[in-house]
Amino acid sequence: APMRFRFLLPALLLVAPLLAQSRVFRVDDNHTVIGFKASTLLFDVPGRFTRFKADIQGDPATLEGARVRIDIDARSINTANGKRDEHLRSDDFFDAAKYPKITFTSKEVRRDGDRVIVRGSLAMHGVTRDLELPFMAAEGMNGADVRTWSYRATLPLDRLDYGVGADSVAAKISLKRQVELDLLLVGFFEAAPAKAPVVKRSGAGSRK
Repeated sequence: APMRFRFLLPALLLVAPLLAQSRVFRVDDNHTVIGFKASTLLFDVPGRFTRFKADIQGDPATLEGARVRIDIDARSINTANGKRDEHLRSDDFFDAAKYPKITFTSKEVRRDGDRVIVRGSLAMHGVTRDLELPFMAAEGMNGADVRTWSYRATLPLDRLDYGVGADSVAAKISLKRQVELDLLLVGFFEAAPAKAPVVKRSGAGSRK
């Protein structure tokens, strides 16, 4: 038995990294924030999108196989002012009826010191542009004693690069071009669901 264990241990060490690669990030909706802050000449306007879907996979330790896709419902914009939110959904700004989704899709995920850099493309208001999201990563136990990961990124974005508010008279008068994105992704890494085995079937007309 000891001899068998000595042969088995190297095999387990080889397999373990492969198993670690297949992890799925389950978002904690109670703490995750897809937020932003716009600024006028007089005051700031903080807001967030309340409906989104995040598909995040990879090994949090090595970033092996990491990929990120976030789909945001543009109609879910919320700045705590109903009249303003309706205006933001209109064709003066996001034109959410025509462009209902805002989508970020990663092309590369890499580590840079304490940061996780996600390079990808942001599609919004009919325009797709490349950008990099510099996330600060943290890991620890939450109040329920469950291991939790969080990733936070802030990034200035020129709304006119996407044509948001480009034709709005109100925006031209008082709204600044730069909007600060504030993203906080909180959740738990779980093992990816196992793929169903492929069953080969013989043709209907085959004979033994």
